[in-house]
Amino acid sequence: MMRWHLLFATLLVVSLPSVILSQEDEIDDDDITLDESSFEDVDPALFDDDDEEGAGEPNLNVPKQERPVYKAPIAKGNTYFTDAFESEAAYHKNWVESKARKEDTDESIAKYDGVWSIEEPADNPLVGDLSLVLKSKAKHHATAAKLKKPFVFDNKPFVVQFEVKFQNGQDCGGAYVKLLSEEGNSDLKKFYDKSPYTIMFGPDKCGNDNKLHFIFRHQNPITGEFEEKHAKKPSGALDKFFTDKKTHLYTLVVKPDNSFEVLVDQAIVNSGTLLNDVSPAVNPPKEITDPEDKKPADWDEREKIPDPDASKPDDWDEDAPEKIADADAVKPEGWLDDEPDLIPDEDSEKPEDWDDDMDGEWEPPMISNPACEEAPGCGEWTRPMIKNPSYKGKWRAPMIDNVDYKGKWTARMIPNPKFFEDNEPYKMSTIGAVGLELWSMSNDIAFDNFIITDDMEVARQWAQDTWELKHTQELTGGSSGSSVVDAVMDATNERPWLWAVFIIVVLLPIVLVIAYCCMPSSAPKQSDITAARKKTDAPTPDDKDDEEEEDDDEEEEEGAKEEAGDAKPSAKGKGQLDASTEEEEKKEEAAEEADPPKTRSSPRKRKGKASTDS
Repeated sequence: MMRWHLLFATLLVVSLPSVILSQEDEIDDDDITLDESSFEDVDPALFDDDDEEGAGEPNLNVPKQERPVYKAPIAKGNTYFTDAFESEAAYHKNWVESKARKEDTDESIAKYDGVWSIEEPADNPLVGDLSLVLKSKAKHHATAAKLKKPFVFDNKPFVVQFEVKFQNGQDCGGAYVKLLSEEGNSDLKKFYDKSPYTIMFGPDKCGNDNKLHFIFRHQNPITGEFEEKHAKKPSGALDKFFTDKKTHLYTLVVKPDNSFEVLVDQAIVNSGTLLNDVSPAVNPPKEITDPEDKKPADWDEREKIPDPDASKPDDWDEDAPEKIADADAVKPEGWLDDEPDLIPDEDSEKPEDWDDDMDGEWEPPMISNPACEEAPGCGEWTRPMIKNPSYKGKWRAPMIDNVDYKGKWTARMIPNPKFFEDNEPYKMSTIGAVGLELWSMSNDIAFDNFIITDDMEVARQWAQDTWELKHTQELTGGSSGSSVVDAVMDATNERPWLWAVFIIVVLLPIVLVIAYCCMPSSAPKQSDITAARKKTDAPTPDDKDDEEEEDDDEEEEEGAKEEAGDAKPSAKGKGQLDASTEEEEKKEEAAEEADPPKTRSSPRKRKGKASTDS
């Protein structure tokens, strides 16, 4: 019965993952529904359920081992900028590498002398697919390209999307893009870190600080000054995007209703509104503390003060020591006053390389005095110190309530002279160019497939023709050759609850199977009991029919004697007696095997032995 219970438990455990995964799918579906519902001001056709089958999903029909040949993508819809880096000539035609120098920086690193290259990544999922690769380590890089037409923030979503692959991982450095403001960036050769930008977006890391920036510059309509607004931190872990050496797709969507979404590999990792989910807030407070307000000189913030009427008692001795010598202490018997605790080691010798001029006069090291090992102590005996019962310490007056207490002073609030209320922070500065201004401690960072559009569906189609092919190849081992362990680690980093599923599905069934195979049988077989009885005369436990069995045996013996008395007596020899005894034992053993197993608490009576003894 126990084994059936174990089998049932194993089947139950194995069925749990499907329940968990189905629940995960339901949660994902709910998340997608909520996310798509926020596209209120976008063309409803973008989220039509009748979209072309497979749109937005990875093409899983790509062969696992054979790399597909790269095919240049074609944007299907309105775009402001696209670049798949088809050739080095096309790159130099569209992009301008900066010749500027960073300000307030050491001259040796002020130049933007980092090298850019158009080449295939070392572990390329698609044959012939080129990327823009940041080649130099610990150098400043800057390159920029004009948009086909400026992007004006009016009533259309702003969508920017690009790929990044950290081929050597990333220790410290960025891979973000700057959407440069149209005003102030007429000459891209002068592009540098202080060039005005409208949006900065993309991954950045240094040490254990993993970031995914979304920063926009907002202009104060009163002062005309710009201030950076940082979106809240994304949810979930970001470390794998910097370490797994795979191609990742970064997407930013800013909509006219002031909402935004940040996606990595087509999954939302951050969302919110420009009014509520950025720091510092777009709109300043209506009131501020008066910088001219000063605390009055007679303002008393002390809640408690020393009692001015209190005085030190006459018997209070502030000079009494906290510890005094114990007057009742007695020097232990056998204390060696004339013996020091430490003595010079007479067996030590001065090292051969000891230089008296350099090292000073050599002295042998000190060791414990052997004479003190058996004695209670050596050297001058002093009384131990104890607490002084007369010690009171420095006298202080007790604290009482301050009748002049007015509370904690705070400056008064006044109207904020810089207050404004901008309910449309979406309307940012017009974007005229895209730029990469980076510094990195890791080289060979590959960028690819930039697109800027006002239609999310156009960006999705672009990703379907580019990133999804790469992503499928990398997942199936067509390029990276990642191990099963790497795949498991990637999955668990993204969904930590998979560790619980792994324990339930893998480890627990193994434990149950081991217990099932190694558990001893609960009920002994009748043949085993009989064999044990034959091998030993040791007592076995009684069962409830033991006494009845013994009575039946005695009645059978008496009946046999009476029948023998009625019959004609005949003399039997010792051989005949032994044969008769063996025959009776065989009959008895056959009867025991036919009957249910019974146990005894006393040694079995052997008739043959009794007859022989008699």
